[in-house]
Amino acid sequence: MSLLDLQDLIQSVADGVMFGTTYALIGIGFTLIFGVMHKLNLSYAAASVGAAYLSLLVVQAVPAPLVYLAAALAGGVLGALIYVVCFRFMPLDKPLATLMSTVGMLLLLEEAIIHFTAGIPQNYPAAFSGANIDIGPFTIRGDLLFVFGLGCAAMVGLKLLLERTRLGLATRAVAQQPVAARLCGMGVDRTNASTFVIAGLLGGTAGAMTGAAVGVLSPLLTLPLTVKGLVVTVIGGLGSIPGAIVAGLIVGGVENLFQFWRGVSERDIYVMLMLFAFLVFRPGGLFKPPAGRD
Repeated sequence: MSLLDLQDLIQSVADGVMFGTTYALIGIGFTLIFGVMHKLNLSYAAASVGAAYLSLLVVQAVPAPLVYLAAALAGGVLGALIYVVCFRFMPLDKPLATLMSTVGMLLLLEEAIIHFTAGIPQNYPAAFSGANIDIGPFTIRGDLLFVFGLGCAAMVGLKLLLERTRLGLATRAVAQQPVAARLCGMGVDRTNASTFVIAGLLGGTAGAMTGAAVGVLSPLLTLPLTVKGLVVTVIGGLGSIPGAIVAGLIVGGVENLFQFWRGVSERDIYVMLMLFAFLVFRPGGLFKPPAGRD
């Protein structure tokens, strides 16, 4: 490998790691809901993309930074809606019921996006797209740096929320011992709904970050983000938020690594092979939570 090829390889991996923060946020959303309710919400990534689409309703009326805030708020609203429709009145002792309801919600959201946009990709405002930073032979894209910074800020905000607020205490208590939490006077249903709203805020942010990095939103993003979010959740360790963060960055870097080596048509194959390797050799993931605790 020549020096120029090595530089291009390092550049590709660095770009992938920065974009991997979007996968990390999607993985955190899956992890939050699974950690609290021990259920998978397969409509989560579709809701994230849908929230980014909803933020386009105000793109002409507000500055670009507020578009990302609008996406986060729309994600929170969609999260609450999904909880009410797919979980609140479903028999939680039947995991297949909630799983299939979220599959239906995923298809509904995807079809709604296609219906209202005629399946045509929509331009999404990118922040700092022309503000590149040159470090020797390498270039840090301004839009990817913004995505990385926004993702890190969202993760820090979530950590502070879970560790230093009463809502975070209730969320961790319900995740670990729901019966004991109920006996202590904590509203389990209210805490579950709040978890979906928090996950929705993160998902809306991730959807906006994806649009900002790619430059467009497309209905075709829902399935890849769902798959990558589940891959990140499994590799990081079911129920582990630190695992989801690390796994998201790894998946982003590995994805670009194989795209550089084998092309865009084969990159997802190798990401799935990496998932299979973890399932065989380390099924608990990178950060297997002890006894259901995070």
